[in-house]
Amino acid sequence: MPPKPQGRPPRWYAIPVRVLLVTFIGTLISFAVSLFLGIVGTVVVSGVRGVRADMTVAYRHIALPFAVVAGSIIFVLALAMEIRHYRQTKTLAAIERVS
Repeated sequence: MPPKPQGRPPRWYAIPVRVLLVTFIGTLISFAVSLFLGIVGTVVVSGVRGVRADMTVAYRHIALPFAVVAGSIIFVLALAMEIRHYRQTKTLAAIERVS
């Protein structure tokens, strides 16, 4: 039976790259969704009140704070998951080397 090829050992310096990429993409998606919902809400409220819609409200008071909060949460969760994955992969690689 031929020996199994060894996998790459885990690289710690890949953690920040993946965390920042996931955080950036998640923040952009949350900003886009909250901006869309903010614009729809602003248009509906201005239509009900019979006034001109002020779209800066959707940007400044709805989408931006939501994206900042969502980005912070995504960053913390992605960092925790990547560290856990790194430690698990490192342990499994050590077990594989021993056996």
